[in-house]
Amino acid sequence: MRLINRKPDKPSALALAALPFAGVVIAYAVASHFRRLENPTDKLLPSIEQMAATFWRMAFEPDRRSGDLLLWGDTLDSLMRLAAGMGAATLFAVTVGVLIGFLPYVRSTLSPFIASISLIPPITILPILFIMVGLGETSKILLIALGTAPVMTRSVAQAVMDLPKELIIKAQTLGASTWQMMTRVVLPQVLPSLITAMRLGLVPAWIFLISAEAIASTSGLGYRIFLVRRFLAMDVILPYVLWITLLAYLIDRLLLALSRSAFPWNHMQGESL
Repeated sequence: MRLINRKPDKPSALALAALPFAGVVIAYAVASHFRRLENPTDKLLPSIEQMAATFWRMAFEPDRRSGDLLLWGDTLDSLMRLAAGMGAATLFAVTVGVLIGFLPYVRSTLSPFIASISLIPPITILPILFIMVGLGETSKILLIALGTAPVMTRSVAQAVMDLPKELIIKAQTLGASTWQMMTRVVLPQVLPSLITAMRLGLVPAWIFLISAEAIASTSGLGYRIFLVRRFLAMDVILPYVLWITLLAYLIDRLLLALSRSAFPWNHMQGESL
C-alpha cells in the first residue's frame, strides 16, 4: 500500500502529534541541565522546575506591591484588548467584504484601496496612532483592528466572489432584492469563510497586541515580558510565552469548534486544521 493511502488511527495520531512537543521539552531539559552544571546561577535556560514555581507564584500568589494575581490580571487585560480589536476588524470585514464581493461598483471603488492598505506593515503606524489618539487603550485596539481588518476583508470578498453564480441567478428569478440577496443568500454562505479569516487573523493580532503592550502599557502579557527582560528573568518570560501560545491555540480551537457546530456542511468534504 502506498504511503499516501495509509492513515494512522486515533491513538497513533495523538502519539505522533505529541512527539515534536516531547522532543522540544527533552532537548530544553538537557540543554538547561548542562548549562546549570557549568553555572548553577545561569538565567538563560532556567530549569523546568524553576519555571513551574515562577508560574505558580505569578498565578496564585498576590503581588507584594499591588496585591494582584499578576498572571490573571495581565491575561484579562490582553484578552480584552484582543477581543475589542478583533471584534472591530470582524465587523468591518463582514460588512465591507460582502459589499466588495457582491456589488461591482463597490468592488471597483474599494478593492484597490483595501488591497493597498493591506500591504502596509501595521506596526509602522503605531507611532502615528500614539500621536493621534495617545498611549491609552484606543491606540492598541486600533492597531489590532487596522492590522487584521484589510486582510480579513479581502478574504471575505473573495469568498463572496467564489459563490456559485446559480445561487444569485435563482434568487433574482424569485424576485429577491439586492439587500435580500446579501442578507439571506450571500451572508449565510460566507460566514464559515469569515470564521476562517478570524482564525488566520489571530496570528498577526497577537503580534500587534504584544508589540503595543511592550511599547506603551502598564499591564498585559506583552508588558510583563518586556518589563522583566531587563533582569534576564527567563523563568518569567518563557512561561508567559508558553501561556500566550496556549491561549492562542485554545481560541483557535474554539473558533474551529464553532464553525463545525454552526456550519457542519462546510466540513463534510475534508478535515479542518
